[in-house]
This record gives sequence, C-alpha cells and structure tokens, in this order.
Amino acid sequence: MIHSFIFSEGKLVGRDLELEALRLVQADKGLIVWVDLENPTDEEIKAVLEGLFQFHPLAIEDCVTPSPLPKIEDYEDYLFMVTHAVDYNRTDKFATTELDLFLGKEFLVTFHRTALRSVSALTERLAKNVGPGPRGPDRLAHTLLDLLVDNYTPMLAELHNELEEIEDIVLTRDADKQFVSELLQVRGDFTKLRQIVRPQRDIIDRLARGDSKFIRTTLLPYYRDLRDNLTRLEETVTGYHERLMMGFDIYLNKAAGEANEGIKFLTALTAITLPVMVIGTWYGMNFEHMKELQSPHGYQIATGITLFSTVLTAIYLKRKKWF
Repeated sequence: MIHSFIFSEGKLVGRDLELEALRLVQADKGLIVWVDLENPTDEEIKAVLEGLFQFHPLAIEDCVTPSPLPKIEDYEDYLFMVTHAVDYNRTDKFATTELDLFLGKEFLVTFHRTALRSVSALTERLAKNVGPGPRGPDRLAHTLLDLLVDNYTPMLAELHNELEEIEDIVLTRDADKQFVSELLQVRGDFTKLRQIVRPQRDIIDRLARGDSKFIRTTLLPYYRDLRDNLTRLEETVTGYHERLMMGFDIYLNKAAGEANEGIKFLTALTAITLPVMVIGTWYGMNFEHMKELQSPHGYQIATGITLFSTVLTAIYLKRKKWF
C-alpha cells in the first residue's frame, strides 16, 4: 500500500496521489514529498523505489531484506537508515518491526512490512492539519523517530512489571519449570532490546553531530534531544538487565542450596546407618573363634552396641545441623 503526503510552505496540499502525479510533484522543487510504503507488493516496491526515486540497488536490497540491527548509509542524493520499532505484551512477548527511511533534500520515503503506531500517529496528525506542518523532510524524519522512541516507554513499563514479578517469585516463592522458561525468555528480550537501542542511539548521534548534509543546522538540537532520550533508554534497559541477571543468580544459588540440602539429608541417612553396617559386617564374618558369638548374651550385646552407636551418630549429626 502506497501513501503519499505533499507539503508546501508547511501546509498539507495533497495526499495519496497516483504515481504519475507523484512524478510531477517530485519535479517541483518547492514541494516536500513523503511517501510511505506499508507492506507493499513487489510491483509497488519496484515502481516507487526503482522507478520513481531510482535508489541504489544496494539500498533497495537492504530495505526489502530484514536487518537485525539498525544502520545508516550515506549516498549522494539521500541518506538511508534502518531503524526498529518495538512492541511488547504478555501474549506475544517482545517483537520488533523494521522501519527504513530514505531521506533526501525534498523527500522522505519510509518502508515497513507491518503497520506502525508511530507512522499511524503522524499520518493522523497530518490529516487533521493541526498546527504548523513540516517544512522539510528532516523534520518529518525527526518526528517519526521521536514517536518511534516514545513507543519504547510502554514496552519498558511492561518489562519492568514482569521483572518485578520475577524478583518476587525468586525471593519469596518456589519457582517451577515454567518460571525458568519465562525468566530465560525475558532475559532474551532484554538482550535483543540492548542490541537494538545502542546502535540506534549511535545512528541518531551521528545525525545530531551534523555529519549529514541532509539534516539542517536548525534541527540539530532536536536530534540531540532524541539522542539523549535514547541514551537514557539504554541506561534504563542496562539497569533492568542487571537486575534480571541478579535475580537469575539468586535463583541459581537457591536451586544449588536446595540441592545441597538434599545431598546433606541423604548423607546424614547414610551416616546414621554406618554403625549398623560396620557391626553387622563385623559379626557377619562367621569366624570360628569369636567369643562374642559363643556368649549366651551375644545377640543382646551386638544389638545394644548397634543402637548406642546409631544414637551417638544421630546426636552428632543433629549438632552439625545436617538434618
């Protein structure tokens, strides 16, 4: 699906034009064009990316092929960026959606396979025509990225709630096999999130420093603010990850402690039966000359020695707190 928005002097003057009309608009140097490709067909990809804008084949390949990490590439007439939106809920867990941007002097092209809340929020805002519109594609790109980063906040809140539940289970309750699976799942979510946030922050940092000719100087403070938000986000994710790993260590220590208690109990049982084994083995050898066996009270003596030794062993183990 192809959506298009045409701006002139900060005002929305047209939207959802046909491809031929977009060609005419593109030729007009006074207009700003935003083309959004949402789950486009192969024909739409070829018509827009190859035919209309004539992007480099490598950039198109990076765009249509899912990339696990954010990236940025400079071309002569545009800037290509790969970013990731994130979503999280208790049912589907952690999920990412790639958002690719082609940023030129007078156009912005976005590409994503599924619907994004950041894109939908911006299109609704533009459709209502509330407030001044963007006067450059770099402003549009910033707004999109800002909305994308804002959507990290509810996801972090969900992860924080789940983290607190995990800590509560680890500290106050016995964990089962399902809990272990959930803990490993959340740990993987935090790892993925860190792998996305850090390179994404580096991309914005490059734009905030003014290294790209496609970002106007007046917008650099906005990109610096976005970089700072991502930095705080990364610090928060790192802190949560450390708390999760601490909870994981506590769980492992508790599991090891429970295993040790079981081993101690079994060892104590073995130690208590040791006198029985020794005395029984000794008097079970059936030597021909064993005076104890010839005594009329041999059975009682052997039984008494066995019970006495067993009680002494039990008292000793009890004092050592083995059971």
